[in-house]
Amino acid sequence: MLILASASPRRAELLRNAGIPFTVAPADVREEPLPDETPLNYAQRLARDKALAIVAAYPKYAVLGADTVVVIDEHLLEKPTDVDDAARMLRLLSGRTHQVITGVCLVAAGFECVEAEITQVSFSALSEDEIAAYVRTGEPMDKAGAYAIQGMASRWAERIEGCYFNVVGLPVPRLYRLLQRAQAATGKTLL
Repeated sequence: MLILASASPRRAELLRNAGIPFTVAPADVREEPLPDETPLNYAQRLARDKALAIVAAYPKYAVLGADTVVVIDEHLLEKPTDVDDAARMLRLLSGRTHQVITGVCLVAAGFECVEAEITQVSFSALSEDEIAAYVRTGEPMDKAGAYAIQGMASRWAERIEGCYFNVVGLPVPRLYRLLQRAQAATGKTLL
């Protein structure tokens, strides 16, 4: 059995859609980058911290930690703090290409692996009216980078290079391969 150390409904939906059995046990981890920490290292560290925060309570299971960040011009865009912050982020993304990084960490008895997936996303130019209307929907408020690719923001995603599921919040193909490796290493049924 897999324990998902996240309360993200999007990650849970992706696991369900992929037919991967799991239980949710959200981790309470402080999400703040360390000084001079790269966005890639930050996403991987948070994924590991989340998995390790839960694994002691579930020693017989595999625990998955994940964290998704959006990066543009080396600036980290996490979940917006308010509507003004969401609008600011969307202005930064307008008409440009950014990166979505998801760190994943899988921990099981005798097995620990931390990886990351990076996807390039190009947005069309957004007008101030489009940004304001989108922010009013509330959809951007609990999303890294202030948008949901699977929601209304899909109309602005002109090009995606890499894993689409990564942009939603969990690189499913990478996770599947990771689960296969963990299953082979531990002898536990994870899939």
